[in-house]
Amino acid sequence: MSPSELVEEIREICRENTDPAIVAKYSKYFQDGYDAYGLKLEQIEETVMEILDAGAGYKLIQQTCRILVRSPKYEETSFAILLTKAFEKDFSSKTIHELEFWFTFGITNWAHADVISTELIFPLFQNNMIGLKELEDWKSASNKFQRRAVAVGLIKPMKANKEISPYLDFLSALMLDKEKEVQQGLGWFLGEAWKVNESITEEFLMKWKNKSPGFIFQSATENMNEEETKRFRIEKYQISSKK
Repeated sequence: MSPSELVEEIREICRENTDPAIVAKYSKYFQDGYDAYGLKLEQIEETVMEILDAGAGYKLIQQTCRILVRSPKYEETSFAILLTKAFEKDFSSKTIHELEFWFTFGITNWAHADVISTELIFPLFQNNMIGLKELEDWKSASNKFQRRAVAVGLIKPMKANKEISPYLDFLSALMLDKEKEVQQGLGWFLGEAWKVNESITEEFLMKWKNKSPGFIFQSATENMNEEETKRFRIEKYQISSKK
């Protein structure tokens, strides 16, 4: 089977299982639009298992996923993520470049960016296939979801290492980012960093408190109590989110 044939097989299954009610249910979570067939996660997972059981190899899956991630349809990128995750044992230092391709030609929502960050990027760190330097160019990527993936992708490595300073230094370049999706990702990271080391994280937050967009701090402090949150309230708002 060729990549194009496998893609068509996947799309046929999607068309056969279209459910407008599911599309309507999840549309509210995607402000930039939600172009989907309306499949249940269980249907996608079942199809992935059938593809794998049929003997699809990693090379075929890689080529297929390059086609799938270009599609505007939500589930097609979901298929790409799950199929790739199934071959985690075949990941290498080159895998990060494959993910870069995905962000260059696809990945247009926060949900896919976050799953890629936690399920595909983290194993690369975990197995010492990449380090911070491999994500350096991602911080200035044109795709805002790729920049978000930098912050979200470092949450698990940071929690595993318990050493947060290198990660905070690395993320400083994103603290003035004007995109709300990136700010939310940074806030998520900082909230998790605070759980690991309060003093170092608080020092970092105080440093940026009157320079960075307020949404970062809103996200970072949402699990803190009222007194703790007050300390990071912005005194002079200098940068607003991009409309």
